[in-house]
Amino acid sequence: MLFAVTHTVQAQKNKDHNFEVGKHLDIFNQVYKNLELLYVDTLDPKGTIGTGINAMLRSLDPYTEYYAQDETKDLRLMLTGKYAGIGALIRKHQKLDRVVVDEPYANMPAAEVGLKKGDVILSIDDSMMTDKTVSYVSEHLRGEPGTSFLLKVMRPSTGKLMSFKITRRNIKLPELPYYGIREGNIGYINLSSFTEGCAKEMRRALIDLKKQGATSLILDLRGNGGGSEQEAVDILNLWLPKGITVVENRGKFKQVSKEYKTRVEPLDTVMPMVVLVNGETASASEITSGAIQDLDRGIILGTRTYGKGLVQIPIDLPYNTNMKVTTSKYYIPSGRCIQAINYKKGSGGYREHIPDSLTKVFYTRNGREVRDGGGIKPDVELKADTIPNIAFYLSASGQDSTEVMFDYVVDYIAKHPTIAPAAEFHLTDADWQAFKERVIKSGFTYDPVSKKQFAELVKTAKFEGYYDDAKDAFAELEAKLNHNVAVDLEKHKEVLLQVLESDIIAAYYYQAGAIEAGLNFDRQLKEAVRLLQNPEEYKKLLVPQKPKETSSIIQLKPKTQAPVALKQKKEVFFSAIA
Repeated sequence: MLFAVTHTVQAQKNKDHNFEVGKHLDIFNQVYKNLELLYVDTLDPKGTIGTGINAMLRSLDPYTEYYAQDETKDLRLMLTGKYAGIGALIRKHQKLDRVVVDEPYANMPAAEVGLKKGDVILSIDDSMMTDKTVSYVSEHLRGEPGTSFLLKVMRPSTGKLMSFKITRRNIKLPELPYYGIREGNIGYINLSSFTEGCAKEMRRALIDLKKQGATSLILDLRGNGGGSEQEAVDILNLWLPKGITVVENRGKFKQVSKEYKTRVEPLDTVMPMVVLVNGETASASEITSGAIQDLDRGIILGTRTYGKGLVQIPIDLPYNTNMKVTTSKYYIPSGRCIQAINYKKGSGGYREHIPDSLTKVFYTRNGREVRDGGGIKPDVELKADTIPNIAFYLSASGQDSTEVMFDYVVDYIAKHPTIAPAAEFHLTDADWQAFKERVIKSGFTYDPVSKKQFAELVKTAKFEGYYDDAKDAFAELEAKLNHNVAVDLEKHKEVLLQVLESDIIAAYYYQAGAIEAGLNFDRQLKEAVRLLQNPEEYKKLLVPQKPKETSSIIQLKPKTQAPVALKQKKEVFFSAIA
């Protein structure tokens, strides 16, 4: 009898729900029909209805998205890492108010025809590009593979107008931009995304490193925003035995609930591993690092990961449109879901960050405590070095930037046909002085955070009535906060040289060279190397610690500022691919 009552109640709920769905779809339809009939201006159906669709999806979570017909290529790029174009990063040069080449990719059409960093894009075939946005130029540089066009540029170092005939071809963004051997036979692999085929690339890299004598491994997932769940499972299979459940999806319907197991025999189940993570390590990267942690297969080092425990699937819609829908949460081997934010129904998509106090304890295979919610907490917490404001403003293509660093690098490249190998290249004292003088003569200024905070403090003090009594102290502090560019350049010389050298190296040795050179200054990597060279300490981190021994977990404070993934940040905010 109880079952019958429960069934009846559920059936009524479903009926009521279906009625509400039909009712509001009918209301939406009538609203649009009346707008189409009565509104003072002619409606744009694509824009109006598209806005309605996007607003509806925004009320759910940020990962459920609609892709109009002209946006489906963005979804394909996200899933596959592939597009058709010339293989280069372009950006807006604010001072010139022109789109310029920032970085050609290795072995791609742009690099093969001879395009260089700084080349100003003038026209594509007969279409002028001098007054266009970065996205517009990017769209026209991309196209069908095999099609050719004439690209006209101006090379700023010589002032010459140059023409290049370029044939577009399929471009795949490098998901594994660099790997190599470090000191002590330690292999290093930098994995930037989990796009189609990356597991095969990882397998080849690991086999190659083992042939070169690697006896331990550092896997760098910092800044890796994820991608394919199956690729993550296949990558984990490199180090985990066949038949191990590494992740499980749980959704509302049986069709989207799935258990992922390793499918083949592994390459190496005993090689000591350290996985580097940070706040931009997300999704498939968290499946990988989380499973390695839960199964005690390696040490996780860095800072807490992003906390994306949701899974999306792509869906084809009519008229060549698509959507990406969140269908389930994933759970890693300990049974935990690391989703950091609850997305609740309501106006504007209410968000609730899960506090640490509400997370639950789970256990790794060895019995170590781990928690759900809030991403993957590293076994060894070590903050990355930060970047001073002056370095950010000098290197970023912002509205107020003079582009002085970019222009210096372009001129340096023009004067130096070759440079030393990536790991050995350094600017001279004379190079530094030339750069410093150039910055000062350019009139470069920047807005220190301390000045903004001081202005807020003054405003608050005046509001609360404390300012007049402390006026002299405020004046003294304000005088000390007035920055001197020449002094700041010297103060942050070490960091600025690293940023300069990285940009220069990328022009000669591409992304792989810049990564290799940057590892020389990477304190998180150095700590990973140290751990792998101390087997007893490494093993101790993989066993449960008694309460009185918890202090043995390494937790270091950041030292003087240095650049961290600056190039990637610039690409995200100021650039586009072509």
